[in-house]
Amino acid sequence: MLSHRAARLAPSTTAALDAQAKQLAEDGVDVINLTGGEVDFPTPSEACEGGVGAIRRGFTRYTPVAGVTPLRQAVAARLSHAWNAPYTSEEIIITSGAKQALANTFAVLLDPGDEVILQSPYWVSFPPMIELAGGTPVVIDARFKMTADAVRARITPRTKALLINSPSNPTGVVYDRAELTGLAKVAVEAGLIIVSDEIYGDLVYDGAEFTSVASLGEDIRARTVTIGGLSKTFAMTGWRVGFAAGPRPLISAMSALQGHTTSAASSISQHAALAVLRDEPVAELVRRRSALAERRDILCEGLSGLPGIDIAVEPHGAFFVFADVSGTYRPGISSAADFAERLLREAQVAVVPGADFGCPDHVRMSFVAAPELLRRALARIRDFLNDRRDTPMSVVTTYSVEGMTCGGCAKRVRSALGTAIPEAEVLEIDPKAGRVQISSASPLSPEVVQAAVEESGYTYAGVLS
Repeated sequence: MLSHRAARLAPSTTAALDAQAKQLAEDGVDVINLTGGEVDFPTPSEACEGGVGAIRRGFTRYTPVAGVTPLRQAVAARLSHAWNAPYTSEEIIITSGAKQALANTFAVLLDPGDEVILQSPYWVSFPPMIELAGGTPVVIDARFKMTADAVRARITPRTKALLINSPSNPTGVVYDRAELTGLAKVAVEAGLIIVSDEIYGDLVYDGAEFTSVASLGEDIRARTVTIGGLSKTFAMTGWRVGFAAGPRPLISAMSALQGHTTSAASSISQHAALAVLRDEPVAELVRRRSALAERRDILCEGLSGLPGIDIAVEPHGAFFVFADVSGTYRPGISSAADFAERLLREAQVAVVPGADFGCPDHVRMSFVAAPELLRRALARIRDFLNDRRDTPMSVVTTYSVEGMTCGGCAKRVRSALGTAIPEAEVLEIDPKAGRVQISSASPLSPEVVQAAVEESGYTYAGVLS
């Protein structure tokens, strides 16, 4: 019944876990939700009054597909004066959230087989969006920033675009101006389009400076699609107002696509967005950013003292902490997904496992919750870990196996290992990478693993890590 595209499409884990945590809370469970991608501050009164005013004045009809002209002008003006990214209103399209702006961009940009270079860790929806448009994600394991040389090495004749996300979801990494310039120059030299997701551009801390890619020069701006919206900065996630700014031919194509799919964003939401951009509550936004910085410090300092948890990289933007939890692995917890599931079930703290961000040993924690909730969450996590301190830690070992080409190969290797070492757990078999990961209570004999692999018909090539 389903198309091949739909059959391959997995639900968004971030949305699913956030919904699960909210449902538990509605059911009366005292859950502390650290999965969310929205701040707990109210939508500014300027936006609310703009939306109510639109209703009362009868602005409840269809608008032009690309958005009402005053809002497109206001977005262009803000990009120019706040981010030094000079756009005109004709280079702006208003969308139903930044997600739609991204999806529209890939839909009009990519032909089947076109490649888009992006980094890991990545936002969970980037690869599915690219694939739905017929493209192929080419992932650089950046840990935690791409370099110009790494991008240059992955460019092929099929490469169409470079995707940049700064500040980053899930890591909070912020690229500096020199780093972005290096990446952009590689893209321009190769004739690529740069898709720059800048939805968290107003949320930076510790003196970090946000740089919009389109501000780096006219030659770069001419090949850049800037993605943004009002959800994060103005606490307007439910209003669904995003935008794309870019070359006119791309924006015109996106408008045509949008006209045949969703049509324009909500007229009421557009007027709310226009009101808050015209009368921006600058002092309140500064206060909110300071509050988020305080919450970030609470979460980072609390996590740094917990056994087995390592903050992967210090977040200087967005509102997430990305933590390596492999040090907590024990029998029964052999992946970040296990950690997250047990933490929710036993301690009622919800976090997002990192597999769908491209990092299976990590979890993402949001620091948008109130300070007292963050402190309670940290106390629960500490108790959860202490309850397991006496449980022997598992040993996770990755082996190299040559000759595997498909899922059937992995099945044969898994069966042979299960027979030879039933006390161990095979965590992952990646036929294409030739990698087998096994968890055990104590180190395994390489000879036993080698014998099992060779029994299944493949070549054991040693220990990777």
